[in-house]
Amino acid sequence: MLKLYPPIDARRSGRLRVSDLHEIYWEESGNPDGLPVIAVHGGPGGGSSPEMRRFFDPELYRIILFDQRGCGRSTPHSELEGNDTWALVDDMEKIREMLGIDKWVVFGGSWGSTLALSYAVTHTEHVHGLILRGIFLITEAEIQWFYQDGASRIFPDAYDRYVEPIPEEERGDLLHAFHKRLVGDDRKARKAAAKAWACWEGETISIKGPSSRPAKFEENEFADAFARIECHYFVNKGFFPEDGWLLKQAAEKLQGMPGIIVHGRYDVVTPIGTAWALTKAWPDAKLHIVPDAGHSSLDNGIIDQLISATRTFAKKFG
Repeated sequence: MLKLYPPIDARRSGRLRVSDLHEIYWEESGNPDGLPVIAVHGGPGGGSSPEMRRFFDPELYRIILFDQRGCGRSTPHSELEGNDTWALVDDMEKIREMLGIDKWVVFGGSWGSTLALSYAVTHTEHVHGLILRGIFLITEAEIQWFYQDGASRIFPDAYDRYVEPIPEEERGDLLHAFHKRLVGDDRKARKAAAKAWACWEGETISIKGPSSRPAKFEENEFADAFARIECHYFVNKGFFPEDGWLLKQAAEKLQGMPGIIVHGRYDVVTPIGTAWALTKAWPDAKLHIVPDAGHSSLDNGIIDQLISATRTFAKKFG
């Protein structure tokens, strides 16, 4: 089974002013003459991490990471104004142009798959191919499943902790109940809602359940940006024109573009049915179902398949 490549440091990094309000962090590692790849983090609001560099052979890839608006090392922290899907797509284009890259591989998981697909259907001519994990298209069905009723039946213990900050009379619409608190002026309520929201995802990303929750989901600064930005995007339905829009666009615009999709069979955060629907609409994408994995990119089987995918693309486009 393939393992992550050894840790590496960023070779260079910087900050890019993308609007009057927002400045984003970017970095580059690996081989400056290698195959360019942009790795798109999840959330939205999750921020990039050093582990993301390790899915790529640093001898073969020119690895680009960035922190999306409002999170990670980008500023202002946890900011919602001017923060939407199409602003982030434009930010990716600004990074590509700044670095003088003509075409690159786009790699992303969870919300990162949403943004990667949004970029690819908008700037198809600049994408060699897509490597995606944990497909998420921000449909009403997906939001209802994870944030209202569905995953709750598999992780009822974690779900009780998730809904604790919300009074019972408001639990019929948890998305908007959380949103009210996350954008409100009550700092105590905002902190409690952010931590509950973040920990819910942290406790369900692995098939091991709540005991394997990553520590960062309890950190106040991380949880605030993660919860506020996610909820902002989901209340606004991903800023897409209609429900299911991204799937329709993929079916129309990604024909002929190679894709590799890796999805855990027991992914509760982003159930596999969405990945299945995407591969039916986009037959040039190959779906690899990992039989003993959930949503986490660091499950062993997920790592194995993602690194296999990056090796395949290095041979194909390098």
